[in-house]
Amino acid sequence: MRLTHQQIDIIRLSAQESFGANVQVFLFGSRLDDNKLGGDIDIMLELTEAVVNPALLSAQFSAKLTRLLQGRKVDVLLAAPNLIHLPIHEIAFQQGQKL
Repeated sequence: MRLTHQQIDIIRLSAQESFGANVQVFLFGSRLDDNKLGGDIDIMLELTEAVVNPALLSAQFSAKLTRLLQGRKVDVLLAAPNLIHLPIHEIAFQQGQKL
């Protein structure tokens, strides 16, 4: 995994502050491969409650993390009971690593 302990803490704590203590955070994509270089940070947040306006929530959280991680681009995928499950969600659940 190509994240520092500090980056992991920032992501996990920010997710809990923004979405509550029950949020589950998964890292997926190229950052899981120690042999690759660069790339954005792909995370999925699994929420237990239904969400309103998921695109806005995802964009706002992505912007927050980008600021906290000194400009590192972060893509945020939301999984919630009221949202459609897409193939990208299955990839994140199957290949992702819980932070």
